[in-house]
Amino acid sequence: MDARLAYARRADRADGLAHFRTRFVGADTDLVYFDGNSLGRPPIAAVEGVERFLREQWGGRLIRGWDESWLRLPLELGDRIGASVIGAKPGQTVVGDSTTVLLYKLMRAAVDGQRRRDPNRVEIVIGDDDFPTDRYLVEGIAAERGARVRWVPVDRSRGLTPELLAAAVGPRTALVVASHVSYRSAYLADAALLSRIAHDAGALVLWDLCHSAGSVPIEADAWGFDLAAGCTYKYLNGGPGSPAFAYVRDDLQPLLRQPIQGWFGSADQFAMGPGYRPEPDIRRFQSGTPPIVGMLAMVSTLEMIEDAGMAAVREKSVALTEFAIDLAEELLAPLGVTLGSPPDPAERGGHVLLHHDAMREVNARLWERDVIGDYRDPGGLRIGLAPLSTSFEEVHRGLTAVQTVLREVLAERAGLG
Repeated sequence: MDARLAYARRADRADGLAHFRTRFVGADTDLVYFDGNSLGRPPIAAVEGVERFLREQWGGRLIRGWDESWLRLPLELGDRIGASVIGAKPGQTVVGDSTTVLLYKLMRAAVDGQRRRDPNRVEIVIGDDDFPTDRYLVEGIAAERGARVRWVPVDRSRGLTPELLAAAVGPRTALVVASHVSYRSAYLADAALLSRIAHDAGALVLWDLCHSAGSVPIEADAWGFDLAAGCTYKYLNGGPGSPAFAYVRDDLQPLLRQPIQGWFGSADQFAMGPGYRPEPDIRRFQSGTPPIVGMLAMVSTLEMIEDAGMAAVREKSVALTEFAIDLAEELLAPLGVTLGSPPDPAERGGHVLLHHDAMREVNARLWERDVIGDYRDPGGLRIGLAPLSTSFEEVHRGLTAVQTVLREVLAERAGLG
């Protein structure tokens, strides 16, 4: 038997989280899923829970459900995410809109709040390789509010480092927007240190947690976060388009005015008053009717994380990515593949980026063979490894398939030459 396959099987037998894999739809098939950092597998209990809700809660209780539980659900789930996933005390996290909408609300609120405090704070600092939505929002908000974008050129195999941020912030900085884990390279930023650098310059910092929440331990309160947002359809398995969450530190809540003023964020909501008066707490960051059905699936994964603990999730995540890198070195490096992620696990999140100029074609062929990875320009195959649903043997099977397909593509290229 292949020594690496034997290792994978031993690792699976020793894995304290292996039993969670059986709780996901499709995990018992031969399909290799390397895209849990884009869309997580559905938990079996989530499928059953959503169906039960549709029949019993929506179908049985109808509009009474709002008074009985639905109005509280965005805050209750927010507190559970705060406690088990991002290290936040109650009353600071809410589930609601899409990631883009929540990021917009938080960015606008921060920029406007800083300008009220100091009119000279007109710059938004962001890395030039942050996720497109973050960059597009920053550009749009700068144009809306008469601010300027301070682009920080970053190494695409890393991300926003303390040295780069320290050189970019100053007395004109209103807001720093930073990714905890880079969507491309998986670079894991030192969130506590970067937050401190921003604060020393008098800036607020907004953390994008989309590629870390549910994969990497986060301590929002202890690390001095001001604001944060993250999606729930990746490592939290909320399903396609499931709503995001927003974190706002409690002392900032009464000071920031979010720009999408809707009735769910107004004080005494059902008074239907003639003017908008916001709630004093995290509820002011709500706008319209929350997507209750879209919130339900993530409950199953929150229960698993509460059971396992983020420390154990992170331990397995590191073991999976280390194994993937070792396999890539053995199987793919001889074919010209290079690592596009930090080699040090302390600087790496839950996915691995592998570079080769044939990867676009390789990924397309892998999908035809039920090996589902993720392509990112230029020439990057992203291997996303969700700790609760991914096995070591699955990683071995997938990387072996990458080797086979890459050899085929290279042989065809040589023949055409």
